[in-house]
Amino acid sequence: MKCKDFGGPLLRGGAWSFLALGLAVCFGPTRAGEPDDPLAEYREMFGDDNPAELWEVRGESLWQAARAEGKSLADTCDLGLGVGKTRAAYVKLPRYFEDTGRVQDLESRLLTCMTRLGADGDALVKQRFGDGDKKSDLEGLVAYLVEQSRGETIDVSLDHPEERKAYELGKAAFFYRAGTHDFSCSTCHDAPGKRIRLQELPHLATPQGAREAYTTWPAYRVSQGEFRTVEWRIGDCFRQQRLPELVYGSPVAVGLTLFLAHTANGGQMAAPGLKR
Repeated sequence: MKCKDFGGPLLRGGAWSFLALGLAVCFGPTRAGEPDDPLAEYREMFGDDNPAELWEVRGESLWQAARAEGKSLADTCDLGLGVGKTRAAYVKLPRYFEDTGRVQDLESRLLTCMTRLGADGDALVKQRFGDGDKKSDLEGLVAYLVEQSRGETIDVSLDHPEERKAYELGKAAFFYRAGTHDFSCSTCHDAPGKRIRLQELPHLATPQGAREAYTTWPAYRVSQGEFRTVEWRIGDCFRQQRLPELVYGSPVAVGLTLFLAHTANGGQMAAPGLKR
């Protein structure tokens, strides 16, 4: 069993079944040197190099590229710290944005900014995850913008009522038991020392466990030769557990991301990471 995507407004069909196993395989610790790290030798060979840098370079070009009326995302997109400001923006996401009246993660916020500059939102979502020569603009932008927060401390707020509501939705999703096996995220991730197929599972409901996982995503995935985002990670977990498709940028996806990010507060971002 392998893991893949994280997705977006509501779960189609309303089922939650195998959420626990999906997140289990997705968020296992992968830091170099750990005994359960299958990529330790690969990382040692490459040192500080990470193929995600190719996505970062492309993402920077996309961020600066002139679009409608000669304006770029750098000229118009506010990620929460002011228009065009990227340094340490990611470690404060998801957050509430007054201009949309919604809590947004990085990917849903980018969709807002890009469509305001005339991009076709449906086309962007259709190509939200790259495959071979068909690269995703969203993944490239995420790689660049996450790198802008490397080394920064996660500081996700719940000050706004909508942020608290999104957090509670994500927390409820994390503990909600459903499906043929009556699983929840917490089935695998609310106790220490659990494993799946010899892979150690992080205790995601605790700050230490959440930091182990959240600080190294998004990441370049060696087995696919692609850079993958957090929404990709969650969504593919859902798919492999036979859950209904998680819609990209949905309240459920953003809520789960906010729950994990806030739990990981105080951790230092090391993403983009390198995964198996």
